[in-house]
Amino acid sequence: MTELVLTLDLDGVTDKAGLMDRCARDLELPDWFGRNWDALADSLTDLRALPEAGALLLVVRNWQPYAKARPEEWEIAQEVFTSGVDRVPALSVVLALGGSLGGSS
Repeated sequence: MTELVLTLDLDGVTDKAGLMDRCARDLELPDWFGRNWDALADSLTDLRALPEAGALLLVVRNWQPYAKARPEEWEIAQEVFTSGVDRVPALSVVLALGGSLGGSS
C-alpha cells in the first residue's frame, strides 16, 4: 500500500486563525474551507482527499510554540486530529519532535 505524506508546518503560528490558514495552505484545502474546528474535522475525514492507494500520513511540525502559546486551542486541535484518525483508519497524524532543520546541534 502506498502512503501519501503531508506536512503541516506550524512554524510562526500564534493563534487559531493562523492555524486554520496554515491547514488550508499545507493541506491544500478547498477555498470554501470554513476555517473553524468543525470544518477542519470534516476536511480531515473527507475520503476524497485520501490517496487512491488508501493511506495518508499527516506530520505536524513545529507545533510546540503554538501549543505553549495557546494550550486550550492546541488541546482542541489534538482532539480534532484524534477524531479524524478514529473516523478514518487510513489517516494517521503524528507530531514531529525536535527542533527545526536549521537549528544547531
